[in-house]
Amino acid sequence: MDRTAPGSDEIQRLSQEIPFFREFELKLLQQTIHHISTRQHPANQVILLEHDWGGSVYFILSGWIKIRTHNLDGKEVTLNIIGKGEIIGEMAAIEEAPRSTDAITLTPAEVCSIPAAEFYNLLQTYPLAGIRLAQLIAKRLRQLNRRLRLREAESLTRVADTLLFLAEGQGRNTDKGVVIPNLPHRELSSISGLARETVTRSLTKLEKRGLIQRNLDILSIPNLEALEDMVS
Repeated sequence: MDRTAPGSDEIQRLSQEIPFFREFELKLLQQTIHHISTRQHPANQVILLEHDWGGSVYFILSGWIKIRTHNLDGKEVTLNIIGKGEIIGEMAAIEEAPRSTDAITLTPAEVCSIPAAEFYNLLQTYPLAGIRLAQLIAKRLRQLNRRLRLREAESLTRVADTLLFLAEGQGRNTDKGVVIPNLPHRELSSISGLARETVTRSLTKLEKRGLIQRNLDILSIPNLEALEDMVS
């Protein structure tokens, strides 16, 4: 389902639900962004395709999305799993270049898109937009550096770090601790670079130690600091 809503209600929703837009002046956003399209996506639907040209920038209002590419052997590699408040497609829009990854929904998702030209104009018009984008890129680089450092660590540490990586990006604080979706083991395998069987064994060990709790849809981390101690 699509709906185009260039009015103030949709722009106000962006400023409230997307960290990139928080504290932006609504009047400026209304002047800069003229076309907003919001779409409901089912699970396992492609939003962006690698090598396509970047005509729009996307903001996730709900749901979880996998960012993936393929190695030289054609094997799928999951680079990131992101959720509400995140941005996708911004680099292709800025560089005016083809997209470098695919984006696929892991769960039903609501995604808002803005034409790339309007996003670029926002960066030129409002210094805070450029600062927010730089902060986003810096966060992603820190996460990538951390994952690269842990590539030589033992498997349990790598799985624990993968869960921390997801919790840092999209975890929700609840009375049961920090909560993330209980993702398929193949996705955790791709992020951690470990065999799926190894991921399954490691999750079982973490659960037996009381460091995580799992049910059908949710994985809870009761004590984030205890899990961080495994990685540090």
